[in-house]
Amino acid sequence: MHPDGVSLYDGLLTTRAIRRYADEKIPDDVLRDILFAATRAPSGSNRQPFRFVVLTDGPVAAEAKRLIGAGARRFWDAKRAEDGYDKGSGTQADSPKSRLARTMQRYVDDYESVPVLVLACYVRYRSHTASSDGASIYPACQNLLLAARALGYGGVLTGLHHMADGDLRGLLRIPDNVEIMATITLGRPLGKHGPVRRRPLPELVFGEQWESPPVWAVDPEGVQFTAAGPPRPERPA
Repeated sequence: MHPDGVSLYDGLLTTRAIRRYADEKIPDDVLRDILFAATRAPSGSNRQPFRFVVLTDGPVAAEAKRLIGAGARRFWDAKRAEDGYDKGSGTQADSPKSRLARTMQRYVDDYESVPVLVLACYVRYRSHTASSDGASIYPACQNLLLAARALGYGGVLTGLHHMADGDLRGLLRIPDNVEIMATITLGRPLGKHGPVRRRPLPELVFGEQWESPPVWAVDPEGVQFTAAGPPRPERPA
């Protein structure tokens, strides 16, 4: 049981994407425990092709954060405009859209100060890229985030490394047969974890036919649902 008494099941239901961090380091022994949990994840044929580059506060870490931060701001500027985050409900200060925009803006503006940056890498063992490659690394990333939650920390997984992939590879001496698959930032949450909001269970779980949920696919009482995501399908009256 972790220090706050959160069970594994509760952790699964309450591990939010954390983008705001306190200005404090993650102790080395905590980082060890978080990464140990990540390395316990399953992978295809148990090959364990995942590798994690962990960057904290050295000069190389500072440069990696700077590279990704600069790219993150370019990416968010374009996405904010393209997706209309400053239009419609985005003009209402208390709307989910507006709150997300503020959180993302702060995240990219402060990227250089994130306590820990983890690059999740995949060592190719085939001569070609397969659609299933991610299945051998993303479970380890989820383990990492759940372990951080269990130990009082939090993080978020993104693909922001793509904005600086070439420079990062040179800086970190990443071999050609290794692909950076995910960027994870970690720290002590300034906010808090809590129940995540998702689409209703009957929209996501089907029985014997497509879009035909089984009778038991009912959300627990009191669950709140997300207002984000694609438009919901119309159901027959």
